[in-house]
Amino acid sequence: MPSTPNRSQVQNKLLTALPKDELDRLLPNLELAHLDKSEILNVAGDAVEYAYFPNNGIVSLLSTTASGATIEVAMVGQEGMVGIPLILRMNTSPYESVIQITSEVLKVKSSMLLKEFDRGDKLQRLILRYTHVMLTQLAQSAVCNRFHTVEKRLCRWLLIARDRVDSDCLDLTQEIIAHMLGTPRTGVTMAACVLQKQGLIRYARGKITVLDRAGLEAGSCECYQVIKEDFDRFSAAL
Repeated sequence: MPSTPNRSQVQNKLLTALPKDELDRLLPNLELAHLDKSEILNVAGDAVEYAYFPNNGIVSLLSTTASGATIEVAMVGQEGMVGIPLILRMNTSPYESVIQITSEVLKVKSSMLLKEFDRGDKLQRLILRYTHVMLTQLAQSAVCNRFHTVEKRLCRWLLIARDRVDSDCLDLTQEIIAHMLGTPRTGVTMAACVLQKQGLIRYARGKITVLDRAGLEAGSCECYQVIKEDFDRFSAAL
């Protein structure tokens, strides 16, 4: 059941970067909820009623075809929020938002978020900067999925996921990753086997452990560095 959080339960970096008075205005309107893997926050085309600020875990933003095929276009962790269309004055989402790794989130009604955003204080500035980070992810994902090999894309994806949860251990199956990359599972399995033989990762029982981050970075395409550098600039400004 959702509950109203206290200050110590706010771990989302966008929110913890706010001045005390701004966070105090938001706190009574936030709901703390625990969401399991595969729970859907928004369906593409539906009205967006809430924005979500993850305390942990990962939310994947998925683009879906008419036939039901999906591909991930961006990830959101404790650094950001799900609900950018709201502050762009669009009341529908162009993508599906789904919990990828079990998350604790802080949710707020769209009307309350917009009210605080329109004050023009620090929350507005942070969300606008974060919007740029998301646009970089979206653009680079399109390039990566079109031009790079499954192995390089897998390296890029694992690195971003690892950065979002700040842990070398990822509770993910190859089937889930295949859906995220828009690639047949056999292709992901072969790529994962290559990385495991190189000593870069260990895969067992639905968990992937990053053993050699530097090796993964060397095996990734340039897309990871583009996304990481933009993310680091954003994080430094928090």
